[in-house]
Amino acid sequence: MQDITELVERAKSGDASALSAILVKIEPVLRSFFISRIGRRIDVDDLVQNTLLRIHRGLGDLKDNTRLKAFAMKGALYELQDFYRGRYTPKEALYDAHDPPEVMSNDSAPEDVLDVEKALRSLSPKAREIIELREYGYKYEEIADMVGSTEAAIKMQVKRAFERMKEALLAFLIWVALPASLNR
Repeated sequence: MQDITELVERAKSGDASALSAILVKIEPVLRSFFISRIGRRIDVDDLVQNTLLRIHRGLGDLKDNTRLKAFAMKGALYELQDFYRGRYTPKEALYDAHDPPEVMSNDSAPEDVLDVEKALRSLSPKAREIIELREYGYKYEEIADMVGSTEAAIKMQVKRAFERMKEALLAFLIWVALPASLNR
C-alpha cells in the first residue's frame, strides 16, 4: 500500500491515478462525517461530492502532505457550515430544462399567474445573470469569481435584484387585484 504523502505528491504533480486514489481513500471518511452530523439524507451524497471537488481544486495549496485528512476535514466542515446556514444547494437541475414541471393549474387563467419572467426582465443583464447563477445553485463566492466581482458585492446585487423583482411582482398583483375589487 502506497504512502499517502507519496500519493499526494504525485497528485500535485498531475498524476490522475494518484488523485483518484486519494479521493477514493478519503470518500468513506467524508461520508461517515456527514452521516454522523445530518443522518442518512440525500444531501450527504452532494456534500461528499462537493467536498471531494474542494479537495481536488485545493490540493495544490496543501503545504504539508501528511496533513491530507485534516485538509479534507476542513473542507468538509466548510461544506457543512454552508449546509446549516442555508447557503447550500445542489448544483444539479431537479428537472429537465426542456420539460419543466407544470406550475400552473388547469383552472387558473394565464393572466392570474405571477409573471416572473417580466419581473426578471426588469433587472439589468448583470443582475439577471447573477440571479440565474444563484438559481442554478452556485455559491456567492463562485459567482463572484465568474463575473469578476467580490462576494459581498454579489450578495448585495442579489438582495437588490430580489427587492426589484418583489416590487415588479407587487405592481402586477395590484394591477390584477384592483379590477377584481372594483367589480364587487
